[in-house]
Amino acid sequence: MEYLTPFIPLLVVLLSVLILAFLIRAGVKMMWQVAEPNEALIISGFTRGSMGTSDGMDFKIVTGKGAFVIPGLQTVRALSLTLNETELQVNCVTSQGIQVVVQGVVIFKIGDSPPFIANAARRFLGQQAKMESQVYNVFEGHLRSIIGSMTVEEIIRERDKLASQVRSASGTEMEKLGLVVDSLQIKDLEDPTGYIQNLAKPHIAQVKMEARIAEATRNREAAEKEAEAASLIADAQSVSAIKQSAAQANAETAKANAAQAGPLADATARQQVVVQETQVAKLEADREEQKLQTSIRKPADAKAYAQRTEAEAQKAADISAAEARARKTELEAQANATAAAATAGATRVTGEAEAAATKARGEAAASAIKAKALAEADGIKARAEALGTNQDAVISQQLAENMPAIVAAAAEPFAHVGQLTVLNGGDGINNMVGGILSQVGSYLPAMQASLKNGRVPKPQEPPHAQGS
Repeated sequence: MEYLTPFIPLLVVLLSVLILAFLIRAGVKMMWQVAEPNEALIISGFTRGSMGTSDGMDFKIVTGKGAFVIPGLQTVRALSLTLNETELQVNCVTSQGIQVVVQGVVIFKIGDSPPFIANAARRFLGQQAKMESQVYNVFEGHLRSIIGSMTVEEIIRERDKLASQVRSASGTEMEKLGLVVDSLQIKDLEDPTGYIQNLAKPHIAQVKMEARIAEATRNREAAEKEAEAASLIADAQSVSAIKQSAAQANAETAKANAAQAGPLADATARQQVVVQETQVAKLEADREEQKLQTSIRKPADAKAYAQRTEAEAQKAADISAAEARARKTELEAQANATAAAATAGATRVTGEAEAAATKARGEAAASAIKAKALAEADGIKARAEALGTNQDAVISQQLAENMPAIVAAAAEPFAHVGQLTVLNGGDGINNMVGGILSQVGSYLPAMQASLKNGRVPKPQEPPHAQGS
């Protein structure tokens, strides 16, 4: 501890300095007062002389900064600059003598300038709660005064004007109090007498009437639009139904055509077979006819032609001989007449010559007729001999020659049918064509027998086809 002895005085000095610094810092902190943004510091006491205010006030106002306050010599108090609110409910009488109750709200605060702060400090420092009642009293009097000069209708229509007049009228009193009004709003206007309600009834009735008219008009327009929409929907449904029916009809038609495609194809094939068979039969008939032409008819015609030629030659010869005899007789008669021209018998001779010539011509004509008859008889005889030797061939030739007429006669009833409806599809067509061919086939034996007997039967009427 002996080695610390020289340093004790130094330590005491340092400790004293530290204590003094701490005391100075604490004293400065205690004396330095700073005003908040929403408050004003009112410093009273030792403010005259070098620290006196220049505006003659006996206290100092500090806002937004700090100031030294000497304890014991000066006093510092804060004055709030925040907003305050006062509710208004004032019974008033209008210029019409109608009682109304005005409800509003006043938002106010202490003014920011030093005169306003000074006025407020003198009146409300330490008792700022009294500001609301003071403000209420100021605005109550001005509201009653201003509303007393207005009608209810003006109050209702011109609330902003009412608020502006009240603020203007209360400006002087509020400035003396150090207060400024941020907002004055008239919230409601009560009517104990029912004047406002009665005043509104005509307008309410008018509005209701217009509302009913507008509603009826809208309902009518809506009904018209709904009717138009329903009509459009009905039209669309009708068109859709028509298209569906047409599509269904087309489908049914296609289905029916598909169902009849097979039978129609069979009938077409059968028809082609019948056509081919008919052509084959016709070719065979043509062949038989050619055979008959070559083997029977041509020889018979040649023989008949030869006989006919001989008969005509004989006829010409007989005529020539008769004419020659007649000419001879005529010449002889003329010669005799010349010789006995003076006699009465010349006339008789001439008559006899003419009679002889006439007789000769008659005999020549008779000879020609006889020769023609003999030639035709020879042709018939040759045909009869051909029938006797090859009767079936001759009859077949005649049937072949008349086959188109026979088929046409069998199908003739169908020529008057405008539209033919065939039942059972292809089977119905096959049955119809088969009926026609069977009718022709059943007719051929009867015709052959008739040809053998020397007569041709009439074809029976084919079965009627169902047609329309």
